[in-house]
Amino acid sequence: MPDEALPRFPYHPDPLGTGSVAQSAAACRCCGRARGYIYTGPAYARDDLDDALCPWCIADGSASKRFDAEFTDAAGIGGYGRWPTVSPEVIEEVSRRTPGFMGWQQEQWWTCCDDAGEFLGRGGYAELSQRWSGAIPEIRKESGIEDAGWEPYLRALDRDDAPTAYVFRCRHCGRLGGYSDTP
Repeated sequence: MPDEALPRFPYHPDPLGTGSVAQSAAACRCCGRARGYIYTGPAYARDDLDDALCPWCIADGSASKRFDAEFTDAAGIGGYGRWPTVSPEVIEEVSRRTPGFMGWQQEQWWTCCDDAGEFLGRGGYAELSQRWSGAIPEIRKESGIEDAGWEPYLRALDRDDAPTAYVFRCRHCGRLGGYSDTP
């Protein structure tokens, strides 16, 4: 078990729980240290950075700077005409100093109250109906599925298979939101 506590990520409070970070004996390609954890999420860079970076080098921005890497596509943070746009500083923090997450298609980052939300995790019907029910109206709205088609789609949502919901919480008002996708 690693001795050092993981860095704090304001927009991804539990990267170990969401699977974006895992325990590992691997050394980080950025700092060269084996710190007991490795990032397992997406990295958009010229170099292949799969399972190659420690969370500390993501948190302090050194991994992004050294490899010109983004961990969430900056264009996918807020906007899309559905969610509030956020400041360039928030986009920079989420895209370059926050662990991303894996989605079926291009990942998006939900926003609320002029800020990015906290990524809570992937969810299916079980997770949404039990602990994240507050996200259901936003996910329904985002899906564009109405009337009789919604209930079967909601019940088909699966944390580990398609379609999947991605759940966020507003850092200011506490509202849950998110979106869903499928391959």
